Amino acid sequence: MSTVTIENVTKSFGDNVVLKSFSQTFEDGEFVTLLGPSGCGKTTMLRIIAGFEKPTSGKVYIGDTLVSGGKTFVPPEKRGIGMVFQSYAVWPHMNVYDNVAYPLTIHKTPKAAIREKVERALAIVHLSQYAERLPSQLSGGQQQRVALARALVAEPRLLLLDEPLSNLDAKLRESMRFEIKEIQKKLGITVVYVTHDQTEAMAMSDRIFLINRGVVQQSGSPEEIYNHPANQFVADFLGKVDFFKGEIRDGRLYFDGMGGQSVAYDGDRRGRVEAAIRPENLFFSENGPLTGTLEAQYYLGDVDDCRVRVGETLVRVIASGHEYRRLHDGDTVRLDARDVMAFDDDGTLEEMLSIQT
Repeated sequence: MSTVTIENVTKSFGDNVVLKSFSQTFEDGEFVTLLGPSGCGKTTMLRIIAGFEKPTSGKVYIGDTLVSGGKTFVPPEKRGIGMVFQSYAVWPHMNVYDNVAYPLTIHKTPKAAIREKVERALAIVHLSQYAERLPSQLSGGQQQRVALARALVAEPRLLLLDEPLSNLDAKLRESMRFEIKEIQKKLGITVVYVTHDQTEAMAMSDRIFLINRGVVQQSGSPEEIYNHPANQFVADFLGKVDFFKGEIRDGRLYFDGMGGQSVAYDGDRRGRVEAAIRPENLFFSENGPLTGTLEAQYYLGDVDDCRVRVGETLVRVIASGHEYRRLHDGDTVRLDARDVMAFDDDGTLEEMLSIQT
């Protein structure tokens, strides 16, 4: 069993509380992502699971084994984990084969077993043909795959990944995230992945834990968190979103600063609200209830990223790339909205969003 059970873990560095009462179970074979801005506590939680940090209070179990808590502390090398860091951390003087074999070599595994396990690990990460090359002869993505193979070679119960793709270029990062997910599915191991990149979290995770100031703001599937954020911070951190103050009455949301214009709203809130609309959920419609002026378009190939002035308010609309040829700056356009989110207008939005800066 490679479940990870975390019970009321708190971590402080002096007077600075980095994690506050973190409690959760990561299931066997699950891909879990700890997501959040820099300094939110996600890497600290990963290091506690790995055994590089001790919790100030609380307990951590891997499977049925208590590895941290009270007077118990199991060192990292005895936790049955593999770990991949942001830096590749491959030995420059060793070839690929020896880099991957290193964890087995220091444990004095028989040579025949080492060869079998290394060849299997290299095959998993598609590096079999590069076994004799030095790291200096590899691309950044290939070096990161060496680090991944080295983490997998000892057949760990649990794989921990600390922002492993952040040093790669955009296209390589995209291909690697799918490779890692496929490897995890093939091996059926539990993965805990740390990132500040929401796209990585969305693409790879079974569950996301969005953390801020040491507190889990929301956990759930990517779809759940994206479409049903628990608060303004979650809505803003995951995906693109614009916030508008307004009032809900008689099944409609009336926006401040839009000349009394409104859209339909079928949620359960009433009165003053902080409305949140993702720009892909505002769309051009011949009979749309909002009327405005197209001020700018930014053609990005697959999408047309538009700015529309509605009353005194500039709103963002992400439309199909085909709209770019149909529309022109200065056109009068009509808009409609779907999946409008609304939160209590309690004056805390600015405070919540300032946390990211």
